[in-house]
This record gives sequence, C-alpha cells and structure tokens, in this order.
Amino acid sequence: MATMTAAVLIAHGGPEVLEVRDDVPVPRPGDGEVRIEVAAAGVNNTDLWTRQGAYGTSADPEAVVGWKGVPIDFPRVQGGDAVGRVVELGPGAPEHLLGCRVLVDPITYGQGVDPSEPTIEGVLGSEEDGAFAEQLCVPADRLHDVTDAPLSDAELASLPIAYGTAIGMLERAAVTAGERVLVTGASGGVGIALVQLAAARGAEVVAVTSARTADAVLGAGAHQVIARDAGPVAAQVAAAGPFDAVADVVGGAGFGALLGPVRTGGRLVTCGAVAGPVVAVDLRVVYLQRLRLIGSTMHTPSQFRRLVEEARAGRLAPLVARTYPLAQIHRAQEAFSAGGHVGKLVLLPGSGTAAK
Repeated sequence: MATMTAAVLIAHGGPEVLEVRDDVPVPRPGDGEVRIEVAAAGVNNTDLWTRQGAYGTSADPEAVVGWKGVPIDFPRVQGGDAVGRVVELGPGAPEHLLGCRVLVDPITYGQGVDPSEPTIEGVLGSEEDGAFAEQLCVPADRLHDVTDAPLSDAELASLPIAYGTAIGMLERAAVTAGERVLVTGASGGVGIALVQLAAARGAEVVAVTSARTADAVLGAGAHQVIARDAGPVAAQVAAAGPFDAVADVVGGAGFGALLGPVRTGGRLVTCGAVAGPVVAVDLRVVYLQRLRLIGSTMHTPSQFRRLVEEARAGRLAPLVARTYPLAQIHRAQEAFSAGGHVGKLVLLPGSGTAAK
C-alpha cells in the first residue's frame, strides 16, 4: 500500500495531539474526485481552534467542539488552504484537469434561503481531510485552474481561508470606494488581506497593528496605522474616527470600543475572536447610532471565483511571511500563535507519489 507523510489530528487538545506520520495511506479519489499532489498549504487560526476545540456553543462558550458545535471526527488531517497538481482522476472527473495546477475552494456548500449566501456544510481540514499532507482528494467541482497564474504556490496557498474570509467581510459590509474603514489585527493573514482588498476598492484604510509591523501594513495599502503598543488603542481609535465601517478579526475586551467611532448608520463586520469570544457591548451605542453588526464566515462561490480571477491576472500580491516543511508544522503553529509576522505562514508538503 502506498503511504505518505501527513499531520494527523487524533483528538482535541494541545500540540501533542497533532502527530506527523509517514505511514498514512495515500487517499484514492472516488466518483467525481481528483487526487492532488499538495505543493503548499497555508496555516490558519482555524487550525489551532479546531485542534483545541475552542469554538464553544451558544449554550456553553467553554464547550470543547469544532466550529459546527460538535467534536470533529478523528483522526483528521487538517489544512484548509490547498494548492497543488492533479495527479489522478476518479470516475467521472473531467479529464482536462489531469496535470493542472489547481487551487481548492475549501468549502462544501449547502442550499441557503438566499441563493447568494449558500450555507457552509463542511470545510477542508475539518469535516474532511485537508492539505497538511503530501496527497489530498477533493471533488473536482471545487477546483480552480491556476496553472498560468503568476503567483507562487505559497502565495496561492495564502488565498482560500484568509482572502476568502476578507472578501466575504467586505462584501457583506458593502464597503465601497471613498469610505473610511478600520481594520484590526492588520498584520495577520486575514488582516493584511482586508487591508489590501479594501484599499483596492478605493477605501481609506486605518489599520491597527504593532509598531514593528506598521511599515509593512502601510506598504500593503493602509493609509494610517494605529500602533497598539503605542498607547491605549481605544483612545487612538476614537481620535482616528469616524469610520464608515469596521472590519474586526480580534474580538476580546476592546471590541465594544470599536463601535463609538462608527458613523450613524455604519457597519461593524466581525469574523474572529482571537483575543476572546465573549465581549461587552453597550447596546445604547448600537441602537442610537443605528449600527449594523454583521457576522461573516468565509466566502461564497462567486466571491471565491473573483479571487481566483484576480490571482490569474496578477492583481493580488499575497504576503508570505515564512514557509516551513510539513515536518515542522508544530514550529509553524507555534510561530503563528506568537504573532509578530506580517502575512501568511505556509507549509510546503513537497512532492512525490511513490510508496514509502
């Protein structure tokens, strides 16, 4: 039996429940599926939260569960960002895909009430095995051909979760040219994507980041930086306002202070809670200023297609902070948790389909 190297999650918990194994069977594509030789796989906060079971439930914020409110099935290969080359076709998979370099849409979509907003039934690396492996099988209809894209594999692997989340936030908050937008956590994968994409729309971006990453965030398109280590962030945000919209990826104790500087009728869109999921909000600010609070999870199919089109045309410039071999996934996740980098951390599983 052909085997491969993969990072296998065996339970919810700390780094010790993530095991790098070289005896994992190479998956075989089923009906309508293809097998991909993974070239690069981005590291995301969702990998850590899924490993930790940190998503909680509405009834119990401390419940140890995956993002759907239940424990995920183990063992599981994580990794939602996948780019690679198609090396095998399952029955019914389009023949033209063989040999193509492809980017994978990580979402399994369901039927939503609003056709423009399908439900998310599963995510690569959570409800199905993902990209932290040398080989991966996925349905062919979730592939996008990026053979001719000018971006590197590592740059392409920076797009699905981070840029997909960012474009979903900006679309749902209806950010347009000429608006002033505050972006928190601006040096991370989603944050830097928000800065780039909002600036590309013609918005004036004010970004919250650290002093040492300020120049890189300004280089990505921010018009102004608020250094969170240069004084109380709430006071700096208030002085920099007003804002038409806030795109928050942080949450935590500072969440409530983001609302006051938003113009009457403005919007706050949130996608994460790295500083804490349970926040305090003064509802008087919300209703007196007629604010809209918007929750945003990842992207839609049409939004992902637009990202791929931008990548093919060379109009995106994802920032890759560092790359690591797959065997160093623990080191990569430790660096991710420590922060201080600008852009994405990316794993390079390598190539080779021979049995081991």
